[in-house]
Amino acid sequence: MTDRFIEVGKIVAPQGLKGEVRIYPNTDFPERFLEPGKRWLLRPGNKEPQSIKLLRGRYLDGKGLYVVKLEGVNTITDAEGLRDSKLMVLAGDRPTLEDGEFHIPDLIGLEVFDQTTQKLIGTVISLIPAGNHLLEVQRPDPKANTVLIPFVMEIVPIVDLHRRRLEITPPVGLIDDLPIALVESDVEKATENL
Repeated sequence: MTDRFIEVGKIVAPQGLKGEVRIYPNTDFPERFLEPGKRWLLRPGNKEPQSIKLLRGRYLDGKGLYVVKLEGVNTITDAEGLRDSKLMVLAGDRPTLEDGEFHIPDLIGLEVFDQTTQKLIGTVISLIPAGNHLLEVQRPDPKANTVLIPFVMEIVPIVDLHRRRLEITPPVGLIDDLPIALVESDVEKATENL
C-alpha cells in the first residue's frame, strides 16, 4: 500500500438492508464519516485503494461506530462484500492540529525513553483509544510483554517527531524494571492528575 493514504476507519459490518455499513473509526476527526465527498476504499488483499464517494454518515450512539452510505453500495450483499475493508483519505488532507496534538500515524515507530535515565523503554507500535489514549510500546526484548503508557502530558512530556522519540516520566509501577527513584511526594504529584 502506498504512503499517500491514511486509514481513518475499518468496515466491520453491514447496517440494515440498503447497503449502509458500520465503520470502526481510527481517527479523532468525525467529519471523515459525516461529510459527503471522495474517500478511498482498500479491500482485503488489494494493494491500492479505489476511489469511492461517501454520500452520508451518522454516529451510532452507544456503539462507538459510524454508519455510512457509500455510492454504488445498495444492498446488504454489497455491504457484506466490503467487510474488513479500510476507509482512507489522502495523506495531504490531514487537518491542521493545535499545539500538543498529533496524528496517530506520526507516533507509530517512535522510540520511548525514560526522561530521567535516558534508558530505552521500547518503540510505539499502536495507540489504543480509551478515556486517555494509551501508547502500546514494544519492549526491546521481543519476549517481553508490551507496555501500555497513558498518553497524557504528565507522563509523556516530550514528543519529538523530528528526532523520532518520546520521553516519559512514568509513575512507580507502570514499568516494572525501571528503578524506583521517586520519593512519596513525587509519586503523589505524578499520579494525582491521572
